[in-house]
Order: sequence, then structure tokens, then C-alpha cells
Amino acid sequence: MREPTADEARSLLAVERLQRAYADAVTRRAWLEVSSLFEQGAVVHIDTRTRAPFEVVAPDDLVAFIARSLDAFDFFQFTILNAVSEVDGSEASGRVHICELRCDTDGVWTQAYGLYQDRYRRTDGVWRISGRRYHSLARTGPTVETFPLPPT
Repeated sequence: MREPTADEARSLLAVERLQRAYADAVTRRAWLEVSSLFEQGAVVHIDTRTRAPFEVVAPDDLVAFIARSLDAFDFFQFTILNAVSEVDGSEASGRVHICELRCDTDGVWTQAYGLYQDRYRRTDGVWRISGRRYHSLARTGPTVETFPLPPT
């Protein structure tokens, strides 16, 4: 792996901050902040592996989907397990491995593991998520489900 140039390093740091800002805002259920992290019209492909894949459009439809999904949880913590990204000028791509720690309204604790395959774009000096593919990797709780890694 080659050493990034100074401009690339600044962009990589900005993308990393964007990834962390998403994790923080979702955990806090700060929906206006989540909205601000996505380009208008960004398509988010969701594959939970237990139902047919579907797409939502960011930011409005995506935030509504996430908010509805989190209504079932009294406790929710979004964590980044690992993240890598590559920058090419004002475009970037990344993989973000995540874990959701959750307790539903009945007191049942679960964990969900997944992978984001993201695209990012810098517009007017601001990096945002311009597209996302989510794949469930595993779930724990009363039962355990595991799924293979998707193609990269």
C-alpha cells in the first residue's frame, strides 16, 4: 500500500469522519444530522438476506426507514468494527463493517453485523455519502443467523 499524498490524506480523514458522524448520529437518532450526511437522491440498496433486497432514496426515505426500524428498540448502539476507503480526487469508495447492539422493547438483546459498500463524493468542499449497498452478515439473539460476504 502506497503512502497517500497530503491531499489524499486530508480526503481520507474527511471520509473517515463522515463514516463516524453517521454512526454517532444514528446512535443518537439525530435524523436531521443523518440526512445531512447523504447526497440528495443517493440510492441505498438494502439486503437483509431474510427478505427480498430493496432500495430507498436518501435522505428522506432512508431516514424514515431507519427511524421506523429503530422504533422497536429501547437501546440501540451503532458501532464501526472496521473501515477502509480509497480516494480518487472528489470521489471515494469504502467498506464499513458494522455491529448494532440492540435491546428491544421486550428486553431481548440482539446484535446485527453488516457491511456497507459506500460511494462518497466531495461537493463544494463537503464529503457526503453518494450511494450505499448494505448487506447483513450475521444476527445473534434468541437464534443465530450467518450469511456469506457479498462480492466486492
